[in-house]
Formats: sequence, C-alpha cells, structure tokens
Amino acid sequence: MVETSLVPNALYWARSPKHFDGEDTVVQVSTIFGEHPDFWTLALLGTEEHAMPGDFEIVAPVNAPEHRTIRLAAE
Repeated sequence: MVETSLVPNALYWARSPKHFDGEDTVVQVSTIFGEHPDFWTLALLGTEEHAMPGDFEIVAPVNAPEHRTIRLAAE
C-alpha cells in the first residue's frame, strides 16, 4: 500500500523492523501534527509514540466489525 492511499484516523495492520520487533501490529494514521499528508504520522497503539509512515510496511486495513460501532477512547 502506498502512503498516499492512507486515510486519516484509519487503522491498519503494519510491520516494521524498527518497531515491535518486526511483528505485525495495528497503527492509526494520525493528523496530530497537521492535516496535510506530509505531516501525517502513524500512532503506535498501546504507546504514546508516533512513527513516520515510511518506517512501516502497511499490510492491510483493519476492517470494523459488521454489527458493532467503534468508539475511540477520547470520545
């Protein structure tokens, strides 16, 4: 998946040799540093860290359960 196809606030399965020992993990596209895609980062869930999208290989989008709505913790 190419970075330009990322969607703000969307969740993705991703992997990186720099993070989580290269294991697949879920990341969220963050616009905390700006709305323009040049400023997007990936929020590393379960931490307070952000990483650059280029540090990760995006594997697949995380699909929401069909019969449930997902609420973010800050809501």
